[in-house]
Amino acid sequence: MDANRPTIPHVSPFALTPQAPTLWQAFGLIALYFALQLTIGGLISLTAGLFAVIQHGGDINEVITQGRHWLAHSDSSAIAVMATLLASAALIFYQAHRWWPALWSQSDLPGFGFTRSNQIVIYVVAIALGTMMPFVGGALTQWLAHGHQVSQDIKQLGANTSLLVRLPLALLVVSVGPLIEELLFRGVLLSAVARHVGNGWAVALTGLLFACVHLPDLGFLWYALPNLALLGLILGWLRVQSGSIWPSVIAHGMNNLLAVVSWFMVSH
Repeated sequence: MDANRPTIPHVSPFALTPQAPTLWQAFGLIALYFALQLTIGGLISLTAGLFAVIQHGGDINEVITQGRHWLAHSDSSAIAVMATLLASAALIFYQAHRWWPALWSQSDLPGFGFTRSNQIVIYVVAIALGTMMPFVGGALTQWLAHGHQVSQDIKQLGANTSLLVRLPLALLVVSVGPLIEELLFRGVLLSAVARHVGNGWAVALTGLLFACVHLPDLGFLWYALPNLALLGLILGWLRVQSGSIWPSVIAHGMNNLLAVVSWFMVSH
């Protein structure tokens, strides 16, 4: 009878989850996030320019110029960044949940890991790694840069803003920013890549892609790439090791927190 028993083929867990993201969907969602930022930021600039023309008078052709002039002020630029980040993140969260509702609470890949990890120590490790990375990564970058100056947008963003604007901006940079990026890179993209190459290679590849996406913020300086890739590698490792995305969010937030501390150390 055993000889006649049908053989049950081994089925990959990804095959049992047809709603898991594809590479095209993952890259498309990341591209949509940055496109939304450009679009929403542009609309805010145009709206500000239009109000300036209406209030002070002038030709309609001056709308773009007035909008750029408004954004040239530190507080105005920071307010636009906050509004853009909140709107873009909300739309991406909505779309990701609409496409893959069953993956949010699934701990193992291809799930997104929006579930609490029972490994308390992993949260301690996440805080420690997030705190350590700016120093380790900064030293690595400086060593590769051979003394060249490396400027980062996040450090310059709130340095000259008023305290009233700087506080909510810092809060968003260490919370909403890491949360949406972890959803995109350690949630959607990591799940999509792991379908093809396995968890280990997926962590490495998504870490490199994470670094490449952030290069424009660093003026496309190649010697900033290893630092960002190392950060992405650590964040991916935390996601896979813990079965939860929250340690990655915490480590990412701690990394950003140390970057914005300089905002409050500059005398005005």
